Amino acid sequence: MIKHISSGRYAALAIIVLALGFTACKKNKVEPTPEKKPQTSDPATGNSQQTPTTDRVQLSNDSLFLYAKEVYYWNEALPTYDEYLPRKYTNGAANLDKYKNNLFNIGKVSGSVDYRQGYSSLKYSFIEDADAANPQASIPNSLASVDSEGNGNDVGIRIDAYRTDVNNPLTYSLIVTAVYPGSPAADAGVKRGWVIRTINGQSFGANINTEVNAAFNAIEGANVSITGTVYTGGSRLNEFSTTLTKKSYKSSPIYKAVTLTAGTKKIGYLAFARFSTLDNTTKADLDAAFADFATMGVKDLVVDLRYNGGGYINTAEYLINLIAPSGLNGKVMFREYYNNTMRSGKAGILINQPVTDINGKLIYDRTLGRNLTQADDDYSPEAQSTSFSKKGALAGVTNVVFIVSDRTASASELVINSLKPFVNVKLVGETTYGKPVGFFPIKIENRYDVFYAMFETKNANGEGGYFNGMVPDYNAATSTEATFFDNPLYEFGDVREGYLAKAVAAIPGTAGSSALASAKSARMSVREESSTTTAVPPMILVSKERTTEFVGMIKTPGRRQ
Repeated sequence: MIKHISSGRYAALAIIVLALGFTACKKNKVEPTPEKKPQTSDPATGNSQQTPTTDRVQLSNDSLFLYAKEVYYWNEALPTYDEYLPRKYTNGAANLDKYKNNLFNIGKVSGSVDYRQGYSSLKYSFIEDADAANPQASIPNSLASVDSEGNGNDVGIRIDAYRTDVNNPLTYSLIVTAVYPGSPAADAGVKRGWVIRTINGQSFGANINTEVNAAFNAIEGANVSITGTVYTGGSRLNEFSTTLTKKSYKSSPIYKAVTLTAGTKKIGYLAFARFSTLDNTTKADLDAAFADFATMGVKDLVVDLRYNGGGYINTAEYLINLIAPSGLNGKVMFREYYNNTMRSGKAGILINQPVTDINGKLIYDRTLGRNLTQADDDYSPEAQSTSFSKKGALAGVTNVVFIVSDRTASASELVINSLKPFVNVKLVGETTYGKPVGFFPIKIENRYDVFYAMFETKNANGEGGYFNGMVPDYNAATSTEATFFDNPLYEFGDVREGYLAKAVAAIPGTAGSSALASAKSARMSVREESSTTTAVPPMILVSKERTTEFVGMIKTPGRRQ
């Protein structure tokens, strides 16, 4: 829902921030409602030290703080400009380093859950260089892993380090936990479950304290030669050797979509990597998967989000509508709750952030005689409400089990929370990341995208606040079952894998099925990877903090249902 600013009423605080650029985030065109109250800023106080300057870094550091004062979810806890003095953040070889330091300290002084003691980055808010974020721009300087737009620019291997010997804490195994569809690794036939012994001739596995970072850096190189052991269905097979060359590619967010049979139950299984932008590829792949589920008579679902750090809200909304039972159309799915400044229409600084359509073009309003900006939107919970609109032919789903981990975040958690009031939802795995807040990008210098934690989402029952994560109904961290862990030696969709076996068992009516009997008979140990045969879970993930995958919940700004 859009509301307008009358000509000539632009806020003084916004005018000060002269060097701000245009946002590159895509949005759908929306219909204006001219009767809405103009958006203004509160008069600036405590900023006598904000003197005129032409210094680019000083202006951008000002912008980072002044935007936070109006759009940051915890803005009321921030000090005044004179108390904070954002221009002091000049340390760092690159401008981005200076801005990162500034943003980090904005979160720190807020005293909010965005700041975590002992961490060098905020839990929710971040800034990135848009010129470097696009993997089509430059192969040597791009991200390793697929980004939120579905672009990859690497060899396509997702690896983790696992301790595999309880008697020797230093030894470990590098294991392929996922292969990005469309990547060089996928083209070469690399699979989840392969154990990597060497990368570019260097051996790995002897000392986890000194080798893991080098392994991650090596796998992100332009040319990667790997050797190791093939595992399929938990069984050790042959050795492998292959060389992969980094390239740019488009990747589907679906790792696997298959219908499982457990007794008389038909269970749809979807392993979903990320909530990429809802383009033709993502939508088509989701539509095809759920059409197959409908054809197979699926009534229960297992949605595997164990490595899904989030992405676009409108893609999460689309998945929710594919899963949702019929008859929910028009009912509230979730609402977004902004800070009081934005709710009351006083975040006038957003006039510097234009609204664009799905092609990134500015939206011109004929009535106003100007382009729309983010300051024109209505940020009240009532206006920022999303309702169900059923998609696809899959109907009558009553049970949904989500496989989760501490990498499950933001848009993934939004899907779970939004469905809870309407279907029987169970969680299997580990406590999730805990990110009930989202954002849309703020562009500065026409180059840097700033993602402040801006709003909190709550479901139709007003439930949210899972800043410490969602605790699973079946928690691997507290379980004594030796086979209940994320076992990467089994491919996605193999019901003998620890988390999937537990997820199937959590669906009513599956007890005693041949699928679960098969899972129980498969001991899922890794004796070839370990010198121990004790009942202790044989594989312990240790590289949780090292990941280049996106964690966040992006709103297409200005987009209303």
